Amino acid sequence: MKKLFIISAITVGLALTSCDSYLDINQDPNSPTESGLSSDKILPAAEMALSATYGDLLRIPAGYFTQHYAQTFGTSNYLDYSRFTMSATRSGTAYSQLTRGAINNLLVVRSKAEASKDWGTYLAATTLRVFAYQVLVDCYGEIPYSEAFNVAYTSPKYDEGKDVYAGLVAELDDALSKVDASDEVTTNFLFPGATAAKWIQFANALKLRLLMRESGVVDVNNQLSALVAENNFPTADVAYKDCWKNESGQMSPFYAEEFSTAWGSTQINVIANVAITGTMQQAGYTDPRLAAFFETNSDGNFTGGVSGSNFSTSKVYKSTYWCRPVASYDMPVYLITVAETEFFLSEYYAKQNNTAQAAAHYAAAVEASFATAGVDGAAANIAQFPYDQANYKQVIGIAKWVALSGINNYESWCELRRLKYPAFGTIQGSDIYDLGSDASSYTPNVYVPGTLYTPIQVFGQVGDNQLLQRWPYADESSASNPNAPKFLNTDYVKPVFWAN
Repeated sequence: MKKLFIISAITVGLALTSCDSYLDINQDPNSPTESGLSSDKILPAAEMALSATYGDLLRIPAGYFTQHYAQTFGTSNYLDYSRFTMSATRSGTAYSQLTRGAINNLLVVRSKAEASKDWGTYLAATTLRVFAYQVLVDCYGEIPYSEAFNVAYTSPKYDEGKDVYAGLVAELDDALSKVDASDEVTTNFLFPGATAAKWIQFANALKLRLLMRESGVVDVNNQLSALVAENNFPTADVAYKDCWKNESGQMSPFYAEEFSTAWGSTQINVIANVAITGTMQQAGYTDPRLAAFFETNSDGNFTGGVSGSNFSTSKVYKSTYWCRPVASYDMPVYLITVAETEFFLSEYYAKQNNTAQAAAHYAAAVEASFATAGVDGAAANIAQFPYDQANYKQVIGIAKWVALSGINNYESWCELRRLKYPAFGTIQGSDIYDLGSDASSYTPNVYVPGTLYTPIQVFGQVGDNQLLQRWPYADESSASNPNAPKFLNTDYVKPVFWAN
């Protein structure tokens, strides 16, 4: 029988008041077979594998690739990310947890649900499985899908991203066609105690994300128009929340990784980037969300670091000089926010040349972002950065980049590659900070708000004025699979299918 990758504390005794031992994901040769576990034990384990990966192992590198984050001067844990680098080895843990810890277990739940005609649980497992696959395509471009997790294929082929996306939309359509809003759903962390109604909305929002990403290269107009006309999207952010505890192994994953001292580490790595602090403070206007997303430094200022550098350890550049992300043990892991959905709807109507609807959904997106951040001032922000139909990609792209900077860095990296905004300006990282000079060489005032810049000592395979477009295939995936495509040096800047 197939062995499951499980989270031991949840499997032994599930307690929905906390996400117990979510990092304790392993392949146990003595673990129960799928026939020995019920869906109410397997699904929460798969959820925690997903949330630990998406909320930490993907959030951190994406934060650097989007220039939301910079590396603290004097430390080097994520300096490679800060220079727009990702290795096949680095990405292996995330790939393993998403495939074996999440997708594999969700496949088991879905099979059990289908056999018992438990369509609410079937939809939940399908939606989370689709979510995990979407993340993998957006990272790697090509992944095993059609032959994956099939014992008949010991070396599954790597499917093209566009084919995987088409399959994922079909999976959602299949699950949605089977379910009623009143159907029950087995024990889960995302919507505990809720019927399938909330899962239907989540599936619709995920489908909107997939279709909007496809829409630039695949004709999905009929599917999009039907989905938008149905207008059954989440009215609250979809996130793992109210399940974390201030105990070792039970904290929200980003906080546990970067802020908690439970593991004995006090090293500071992640700080704000001058790109985001400079954009959220411009022309006499300070975005109220800045204080919700980042702490002030010891002087009470919002000061961001520079991508690609960690060299100076002079007094002025000690850790207290920089701003840290706002984080707490119970911070949510956001999967899809209302703001993100509204930005997609704004873009949809912009492409239809329906300026009124595009502007209305743009305003709704900004308002939802402010609500998620828990601050007032959305109206002033919309007035400061109004919707512009003639430049809708730029307006939406920069606004979404800002809105997701403290919420969901991974999806921001995806949208940054797709919309191409913020774009690279003429200023480079070396203009902001001169490695060979003294403390006075840090000149954040030269940064141009709403732009990206080439990191100092940028990874050579990416080069100037370019983003890292995809991750090299994970060793976990490719090392033993002769069907794995060869990853070329030029592939670091080769867009995934929807970013062309």
